[in-house]
Formats: sequence, C-alpha cells, structure tokens
Amino acid sequence: MQSQDVAQRPAPSSPAGPVVDVEQAEAALVEHYPRLVRLAYLVLPPGLGRSRRVVTAHALTQRALPRNRTPAPVIPAQSTGRDGDPGYALVRLQVLRTALEAGLPLRRKAWPKRSQLPPLLPQVWGLKLFPRSGGADELALDQRLSTLSGPARAAYALRGLERLADDGARKVLTAAGVADPDGALLEADGVPAQYGLLDSPEFDPCSLQARPTDLMRRRQHLKAALAAGAALLVCGALLGLPGEGWGPDGAAAPPYARNPAAQAALDPAKLTRVDPAAWQSSARTDFSVWPARGDLTGDSALLRRALAVWARPGERVQVSATPGTLSGGPAGPPQLLYAGTVDAAHVVILYDGLRLARYAEPKDGTQGAALDFARVDGADRAEAGAVVLGRTDGNVRYLTAPWVSKAGERDLLKPGSGAMDLALTDGVTAPLASPALRSGPCTSWNVLQLADGKRTRLLSDLGELVPARLTSGRPGSPGEASGAAALRTWQPYACSLGTVRSAGMRSVNAWAFNEQPLPDASGSAAWVCTRAETWRGGGARVLAQFHTPGGRYGAVAAKAENVPACGARDPHVLAGVLWKSEAGIWYLLAAGSRRTASIRATGGINGSARSSLLTVPGEQGARAELKGTLRDGRSLGGLR
Repeated sequence: MQSQDVAQRPAPSSPAGPVVDVEQAEAALVEHYPRLVRLAYLVLPPGLGRSRRVVTAHALTQRALPRNRTPAPVIPAQSTGRDGDPGYALVRLQVLRTALEAGLPLRRKAWPKRSQLPPLLPQVWGLKLFPRSGGADELALDQRLSTLSGPARAAYALRGLERLADDGARKVLTAAGVADPDGALLEADGVPAQYGLLDSPEFDPCSLQARPTDLMRRRQHLKAALAAGAALLVCGALLGLPGEGWGPDGAAAPPYARNPAAQAALDPAKLTRVDPAAWQSSARTDFSVWPARGDLTGDSALLRRALAVWARPGERVQVSATPGTLSGGPAGPPQLLYAGTVDAAHVVILYDGLRLARYAEPKDGTQGAALDFARVDGADRAEAGAVVLGRTDGNVRYLTAPWVSKAGERDLLKPGSGAMDLALTDGVTAPLASPALRSGPCTSWNVLQLADGKRTRLLSDLGELVPARLTSGRPGSPGEASGAAALRTWQPYACSLGTVRSAGMRSVNAWAFNEQPLPDASGSAAWVCTRAETWRGGGARVLAQFHTPGGRYGAVAAKAENVPACGARDPHVLAGVLWKSEAGIWYLLAAGSRRTASIRATGGINGSARSSLLTVPGEQGARAELKGTLRDGRSLGGLR
C-alpha cells in the first residue's frame, strides 16, 4: 500500500507545549470540525472507496478528543485564524496521525490498529454516503492525489488546506510519525499546487450525497444474512487480506441474483460480437455495428471482471455517469466494442443498446477499478464517431468508428493552421491534448477531426465518455463545423465550451444570427448563439455571445438553460449588451435573429428600433428589459 512511508513505531516525542484540557480540545474540535474531517478525508488512502473514506474521516476526527489533560505539541497551527490555539494543534495532530495509520498494510503477525479497521461509528444503515462531485479540475486533482503516498498526501493537504509553510508542515509530519518528511514534501511537489480546489465539494465529507445500498439483496437475503452473519464476517476478513490479487469477479460486490438473465449477463462467452464488415450493409450506423477490437478481446478473465463490476460495483470502484444516465447492470449480455491495453490500464468498452460502459483496471494487477457510463440512445453516424478510451497526462485517446478512415487534431482557436494527422491503430488514435483536463487560461482548444468518406466532422472532449459533436449554422439544419467559414465562426467562442464540461452534452452548435455596426464606426460586431444539446433531452444550455473586431474571445451577453431559443423548435433569439466605445461613451447594443421586425428596450434604458438591431446610448451598470416582435407578429423575449 502506498502509505508504507509512515514509520510503524511510536511517534517521536516533541517538545512539550501548553497543557490542553479536554474541554479546550473539544471546543477546538467542534469549532473546526469540517476542516479536520476534510483533512482526514484527503489523507486517507483512496483504495478505501469514497463512501468508506467519508465514514472513516468522521470516525477518526471524533476519536481525536483526548481522554484527559494533555501537553500540546509545539507545532504550528494554520497560518490564518488558528495561530496560538494549542487545542487545535493537538486534535489536528491526532487526526493526521490516525489517518496515516489507516493506510498502513495489515500484517498477519500483528494486531491491526483501530484506525485500520472499518469504523463502528458513525454508521448510516441502508445508505452509501459520498461527497458531491466537483468539476473536471477537481476530478483530475483527486486522481493525481491518489497516486501519492499517504505522507505525501498529508504534506499536500497541510500546505493547501492548512496554509503551512514547508518548515511547519515538516514539523507536523514528524510529530505524526512520518519517517521521511522531506521525501513526503518532495513527492507532493509532483502534484500542481491547485490548493484552492481543496475547498470544493469534491473533498468535503460534510456535504454529502446519499444513495441506497443494494435493495434487492437486503430484501431477499435478510433472514439468511442473520443466520450466516458470523460466517460472512470470517470469510470477509479472509478475503480482505492483501496479496491475493484479482478474484474471479475482480472489484465487484458479492452476487445477489441467480436468475438466468443475470447469469447470462455475466458470461463473457455470451457477449455480442459484431462482424467487422457489418456496418457496410447495415441499415443502422451507430454503436450497434461496431466490431470488437483490441488485443484483449479473448481475455475471458478480464471480460468477466468487467461484467461483474458493471452488475455489482464494489466499494473500491469509482463510478461516474453522465447526467440522466442509469448506472445499473445490463439486462442481458451486452455488446463488446473494445478490450485492450491503453497506456497503464486494461480497458473494456461495452454497449447495451442504450448506454456505453467503460471499465478500466490497472494493468499491474492492483486492486481498484473505474466504471464510467454514458447515455447514447438515438445516436446516429455523426454522433457515434468516437469513444474515449483513456486520459493520461493531459492527453486523451479515442476508439473511432469502423467507418472512420482518417483522424486528426485541430485547434479551434487557429482556424487557418490546418489539422495535424493522428495515427490510427485498429481504430485507436494516438494521444492528443485534451482541453477538458486543462486548468488555467484558455490559450487553445484542441478537437478531434474525423474523416468519414467525403465528410469531415469535429468532436470535442468535454470530460465524458463520448465527445460532443460540433456543428455550425441555422438551428434545424446545421452543418459540420469543419468548413472554413464554420471554423472562423467557432474561433472566438471555442473557449466557451468549457462552460458545458461534464454536463452530458451530445452536440454544440454555433449560429451567427446577426451582425451589428458599432456606433463609433470601428467596424461591425458579430452576434453568435451557441446551443449545447444533451443526450437526455432536457438541460440544453444557450449562450448569446458578442464579438467585436480585433477581440480574441467572444463575450457572453446572455445565457439560459432549458429554453427553446436557438434550437430547432424555436430558431429565434434576442440579446443585448452594454458596450463602451473608444471615446468612453456607453451604449446598449441589442440584436435579434434576422426575422426580428422590431426591438424595444425599457427600464434603465429606453429606446426602440424597427429592425433586428438596436443601438441606444446608455450608462454603465444600467439594466434594460428587451422585447422583440417577429415578422409574423409573434413576440420575442430577451435571453437572460
């Protein structure tokens, strides 16, 4: 286990500080309880699973209260807000020490420490508790932290969460029993210092989501569980000992059903495999005609683990699903799309007619796995062009459709630079930079370009299993975003794709709905509406953006969710923005789609125009209500 850097000996004594009463320690623990629990959660080994880490973090923090008066360690408190509080320093040290002990490997000839065992309290029967999911940046940081040893995670948390300098963090680590604090600090340097992300819900064990445990298993086996409880405890302890490697079902939970359909869904021999040439004659061109590819399609043990984990993901499985996607097991044998080695993992891609499931496990045989789901019902040839195989070091690899003849990488911010060819090996692309994994300023937005016969399509990674299709043009009849004019349309708005990451997006369309002369005669500004559609139907997101000549990026003038504007059902939009000329004069600029007959502004700014464009002098900070009328007499409200 990664936490072997913690010395398995009594913690070195530290110089005595002030004596802390139990009441003083309790006051510090209660006052700073959320931060202490967050610290324990960050340091605990990721292999415990999110649900058990939450419960264990609370248990360790609550057990940090001393039984009697105790000398406080002479080590620094956090640099802001708790300087000189010996009670906080004492309970924080105890939390850190027990969290590090929880990562020590179990040994056959020694009694386990209390922190290494599942906590008796707190418990919530019938529920799994885990923190709310953060964004792509938080997920990436969590994955990077999972690669560190326990002391290195503790060093990172002390720097970022406690705001300690290296000297202070070194003293705390030493007092907590870390044998090599300098090595822990050096290892923590390998993870980018994104300390602000540690305050996100992704790492907050006090703001939780709840999901039920296995309901069928609880209902059908309650009486049997009571009779066999002692035997199950013994067997569970034996199976949990390290060093046994993968079992037949890998990281899956215990089986709960023995009906024929459930058993067939777990049988690798019954997986559907499509003929490699089926797509050429099939009436359908979606994921159902993808052949099975990869170097491990004959590995029955791997396929069985993937199927078993899909049916019954255990606590050590990280499960994610796009919004609106069910994560339950398959109703019958799914279709195999891929089984092979991708970078440092073994990956299996399965399809059940409605969803794609991606199973990944470390190829070195260590325990733990990841299971990702994406909804793809109703996918057509354009939307079934690629699936994410894996992301590593800021790059992403795709498995492409069998009808794809060529792949490339293109930067949307550089429409004139052309596409860089990507090697295709049995449908698998060479790695390309993923904008979904990048943090910091948006200086590029790389997308996947696929050649399908005479068509060229663009797909963007948005942090999910299936990349989103990019289109351009009037709603209801958009074209591919790969043409020269479409690429120029997308250029100032590419970075706005970051606002729809991890939201289950199916496609994003950019529509240049109007062009407006600027009142200072400095050229014309472009109005573009980007609409992101989801696989689940609801949750579409609309942005009206405004781009002035010479500007690198478009400015968001208005945005909305779950509205028909800019869509096939209502291809109209009206938006406005306050704009300051070079002479320092403020204007309200408003534009509607081409079929807008008139626009009226009321409220903080008043004015009207009998056209699809409105220019009215205004003031900084003023707010106006926009109303429009279409040529057919219908009213049009301003996008908010």
